[in-house]
Parts: sequence; structure tokens; C-alpha cells
Amino acid sequence: MSLTPADVQTLLTSENLGDRLKGVNLLRQIDPAIAFDLIQPLVTDTNERVRYAAVSQLDPLGRQDPDTALSLLRNRLQNDPETDVQAAAADVIGGLQLTQAYDDLKQVYHQTSDWLLQLSIIATLGELGEPKGIELLEEALTSDNGLVRIASVSALGELGNIEAVPLLVQFVKDEDWQVRYRLVQALGKLGGEQAQEALKILAEDAMEQVAKEAKENLV
Repeated sequence: MSLTPADVQTLLTSENLGDRLKGVNLLRQIDPAIAFDLIQPLVTDTNERVRYAAVSQLDPLGRQDPDTALSLLRNRLQNDPETDVQAAAADVIGGLQLTQAYDDLKQVYHQTSDWLLQLSIIATLGELGEPKGIELLEEALTSDNGLVRIASVSALGELGNIEAVPLLVQFVKDEDWQVRYRLVQALGKLGGEQAQEALKILAEDAMEQVAKEAKENLV
């Protein structure tokens, strides 16, 4: 017996948490246009696990109606009481490349003291593709949290703005080898003479993984 949208809707509207979670997972098996309509109420479900699962599935379901998806994601990013749900909203905003939400991401980054949420926002900026993101990424390079700094280096490479190279080359001697490793990858993506000069230095790095990656990115 094949799965029908009505079967899924019955699960999604159940008072049983397990049923609702099962229903969210089954949305992958039905027509995306129908699934997008069905998932919208679950984004504000009373249970955080259901909200997280629903928000996460908005990529790719949100492509059915980007404007509606943008409204839903902005609401969860700004207002959800659970950091995990906010972080998922940030991830999906990047995945859907909803550049209109950049200012929302920036605002939440400055408002929160939660490093996980800050990390999610910084990590999504490269995928988001909003040129203004370089401003927030430059700020994140000075974060006290090492993972946020690493994510900002990577995101600057993904963003593809050559203006990021001067911001990045100052980290060729950073004490964290993971920063240097991600730096190599970012500089390799960005290219240009200044990036190549930095890669020559990194090709002599004491950490083998960094040096090897740098040599592979030299032209």
C-alpha cells in the first residue's frame, strides 16, 4: 500500500510526539509541493524536536515558495527559544541562498552569546553568497572562539570575494594549525598573487597536513 499525503497529514496532526516526528520524516517521500504545505505548521510545533526536524527539511522544500520559506525561517531564527532550532534556521537560510535574511543573521550574531548559534551563522555565510557577508566574517576572524574563527576563514573562501585575501594572509602564522589548514583552502579558492605568496609560506609549514595542502594549491 503506497504512502499518501493524507497518511502523512494524519501523523503530523497527531498529539503523539513520535507520530509527528515520523510524519516529518515521511514528507521526503511525497510530492515536494504538497510536503511544503504540510510542513509549515510544524515549524512552530510545541515540541523543539519537531520544530528542528521541520526547519531542517525546509532545504530543499522551501524552494517551492522562497518568500514563504524566508518568512518562516526569519521567525525561527529570531524567535525560537531553542538554540538548535535557531541554528538550523541559519543553516537553511544559507542552503536556500536567501540573501534577504543577511541582516537578520547579522543581528542575531550580535545579540546571542551562544557560540553554537554564532558558529552556525558564520558557517552559513559562505553558502549564502551575500557580498555584504564579508563585513561580519571579518569581525568573526577576531572571535575568542576558535571554531568560529575557523568557520570564518572557510566561509571567506567560499564567498569568493578577492577582497578577503588581505584579511586572511595575516593568519599564515596563526598558532592554531586548523586555522592555517582552512586558510590554505580558502586562499586556494580565492587565488591571486597575494594568495600565492602566502601559500608559498604555508608550503613550509611545520604541520605536514598544512604544508601538503599548500603545495597542492600552488600554481
